[in-house]
Amino acid sequence: MSTLKKSPWIIHYDGSSCNGCDIEVLASLSPLYDAERFGVINTGDPRQADILVITGAVNEKNSEVIKQIYEQMPNPKVVMAVGICACSGGIFKDCYNILGGVNKILPVDVYVMGCAARPEAIIDGIIKAVDILDKKYVEMKMAKSKKGDIENGE
Repeated sequence: MSTLKKSPWIIHYDGSSCNGCDIEVLASLSPLYDAERFGVINTGDPRQADILVITGAVNEKNSEVIKQIYEQMPNPKVVMAVGICACSGGIFKDCYNILGGVNKILPVDVYVMGCAARPEAIIDGIIKAVDILDKKYVEMKMAKSKKGDIENGE
């Protein structure tokens, strides 16, 4: 994380779920597992978030909300699907209103499997998401640098 200028912040959104994974996400942020020791902060504001953590399947009603949260996040950003429902639709995938996993509407960078996903797996996923965020940050800086070189005629 040497190239990031701030601690990565996550925003958590619960889709259509049984709330098992939500409880585990909150447990990973609790003092027992303490994901904050890696510099990760939980926020409710998408404009300050770097990592979108989604639990539960995507349905027709919440797909627009998820897209809106994603669009409000600054670049670079990472999407993390937590639990089998967020990854593929899980046991709800055959329901009439379920579109499937998060990958049906957004590009997912990290998948954390499980029903419910364990806090240790969620923290591992957050660490992977931070690494991906770091790489995206470097790529974004390089692209801006190249764009500046082109505009300056170099």
